[in-house]
Amino acid sequence: MLIAGDSSAAGVGAPTQEEAFARPLARAVAARIAGAVSWQLAARAGLTSAALLEYLRSTPVEPADLAVVVIGVNDITHEVPQPLALRQRLHIVHWLQAHRGVQHVVFPALPDMGRFPALPQPLSWYAGLHARRANRAQARWAARHAHVSHVAMDGVTDARLFSEDGFHPAPALYARVVHRLAEHISAHMSAQMSEHMSEHLAALAPDGAAQAETPGRRVRAVRATSEALRSAPVRPTAT
Repeated sequence: MLIAGDSSAAGVGAPTQEEAFARPLARAVAARIAGAVSWQLAARAGLTSAALLEYLRSTPVEPADLAVVVIGVNDITHEVPQPLALRQRLHIVHWLQAHRGVQHVVFPALPDMGRFPALPQPLSWYAGLHARRANRAQARWAARHAHVSHVAMDGVTDARLFSEDGFHPAPALYARVVHRLAEHISAHMSAQMSEHMSEHLAALAPDGAAQAETPGRRVRAVRATSEALRSAPVRPTAT
């Protein structure tokens, strides 16, 4: 799993990576799938979507099955038009697929910027409005593209759970985001595993009629496949 993005992906606001974003997310996904998750972090403070693409191109990033891309706040603070920001994110998706073998890219929704303690009124109102618009646009965009998903963060942001700078999450807020993302990623992986198992069972059965006539055969095949899955290293695989 690759975690890429801006300062929030990097864990700014938490004292250590143990309490930040990337390591807890890998740990939470591993717990839900009851298997090992290898992970890497490629993040830097201040990146816009366009800057993240250039950063990934110039950074030694290992191949990955799944990527979590945390980006967008700096697009708003730099007043990047939303259609342009989404085009840049699509370029990120295509680059990750073509050059690092990533099969699925997860984009968390932007936080409710209207709740950032560091932003005074009317700036917080303005930022919050644009963050909500950006989230709606990203959700529609993700729905149109295969191998991309948008994860809503409604109800996650809490002004009491920010770090001292009033702009980045404190560990408690990172934990909320991690929980939401881990649930989404593990559900996606379970769906993909079920699909792969169905394809495997279809390959085992010579035809649908024979499988229907011998239901015990399908049960034995499921058990055999489950045993094989339990005996193999589990890593995020998604399409």
